[in-house]
Amino acid sequence: MPTFTTYDGTELAYRVQGEGEPLVCLAGGPMRDAGYLGDLGGLAAHRTLVLLDARGTGASAEPADPGTYRCDRQVGDVEALRAHLGLERIDLLGHSAAGNLAVLYAAAHPERIRSLVLVTSAARALGVESTDEEWDKAVEVFADRPWYPEARAALDAAGPDTPLRRLYELVAPFAYGRWDAAAQEHAAANGRETNWAAAPAYHGEGAYDPETTRRAIGSLTAPVLILAGQYDGSPTPAQAAEAATRFPHAELAVQPGAGHFPWVDDAEAFVRQVAAFLDPAVSTVTVDGVRLSYRVAGPEDARPVVLVHGRGESGTTWTEITADLAADHRVYALDLPGHGLSDRTGRYGFEDFRDELGGFLWALGLTGATVVAHSMGAGAAYLLAQREPGLIGRLVLEEAPAFVPLDPPRPVAERPEGALAFDWDIVPATDAQLNAPDPAWREGASAITAPTLVLAGGPASHVPQDQLARLAQDIPGARLVTIEAGHLVHETRPAEFLAVLREFGRR
Repeated sequence: MPTFTTYDGTELAYRVQGEGEPLVCLAGGPMRDAGYLGDLGGLAAHRTLVLLDARGTGASAEPADPGTYRCDRQVGDVEALRAHLGLERIDLLGHSAAGNLAVLYAAAHPERIRSLVLVTSAARALGVESTDEEWDKAVEVFADRPWYPEARAALDAAGPDTPLRRLYELVAPFAYGRWDAAAQEHAAANGRETNWAAAPAYHGEGAYDPETTRRAIGSLTAPVLILAGQYDGSPTPAQAAEAATRFPHAELAVQPGAGHFPWVDDAEAFVRQVAAFLDPAVSTVTVDGVRLSYRVAGPEDARPVVLVHGRGESGTTWTEITADLAADHRVYALDLPGHGLSDRTGRYGFEDFRDELGGFLWALGLTGATVVAHSMGAGAAYLLAQREPGLIGRLVLEEAPAFVPLDPPRPVAERPEGALAFDWDIVPATDAQLNAPDPAWREGASAITAPTLVLAGGPASHVPQDQLARLAQDIPGARLVTIEAGHLVHETRPAEFLAVLREFGRR
């Protein structure tokens, strides 16, 4: 493991994993080896994680002065790591107790923070604390779990003389959204990963001056993400919301079904939320309780174009198209629900995607925008243009489903092995609708008033081309253009796709 020497001569270690921009990660516990963070549920696929072993934990040396275990006295360690890495500004993530350290560092060095992520973090440094009574009430959410009576009785039997290590063992079942094998294995490592002698000093007397910290945080211009677990007893979502009010630019996210270790409870949900926040190219908007991610490019005052991907894709499928259009358009590339970095809702169908797309346009004030949509996304745009004729300015349907019953119908698809970049539940849900679409969907084509271009991919496409020709006939004034590229016209023949798109925009 790489090492560096901090302000008082103590040699500290850190591990590096992943790819992309560095993300400095501080482990909680307090005083727990950073190994428990793992790759933060797969976040290492998006960022290079720099995981610091705090002094006296993991591979880091013990300091000569035990008083330096106190949280405020470890701020210098974070600054020494930043300087060692040669970074002018850092993206900083703190979990649990280390969220206090991250806050104190941001208060002391606001100019060094590019972004700040506080994960299920107790906010003592800001004067937001949980009482025993609040924790007791919060964990009643687990009262119907089979393990609860025994775990609760054991915890209630603990007293002031119960060793800290034993107390953490008793609390462990309440710290996860699901007390399953993965959670139990993760919790069991705590015993060997924590410096139990040093842990009491972390929150020791004098560590925090909330009033001073709050004043200092007032000058922090960097964005802050405060991520809470729905079932976490400390901090509860309400306490996390209170902590968010202490920052000038804070966003609160509550991960459904998660406890104190959200990347263990639902790794994909955790990664989507944090990766979207950390990526400066990604913005988010919430529509009917669903967080939608999107990428935006081009002059703010230019004509808006919204790009909508097909099934299994994301807004990144439009990268080449966006680069060209952004020269003279404001381009929005959306991740539909269940795709990319947007929420997995479990509710998937063409009407659901229609509603989310419509909500997206309304939320961002994009009435009259040109909507360019591919495949499944084109089906959603087609339905939206029927229901809200004045919402879309111009409509481009690339290889859209014509909503003619499939003959033969598609069989039930088998999920491929391994991780997917989208929610597999989308496939059976939309296949069922393509096999037997609502007849009203096709009949409603005559209600579309937006100038419409239907783009077909020619005989290499799996979409029957005669159906696309009929779709163009059913939409008043629609124009049909064929680019012999197969189903993925915008990816296979981007130059020709753009030429047709621009020519349509001039009409």
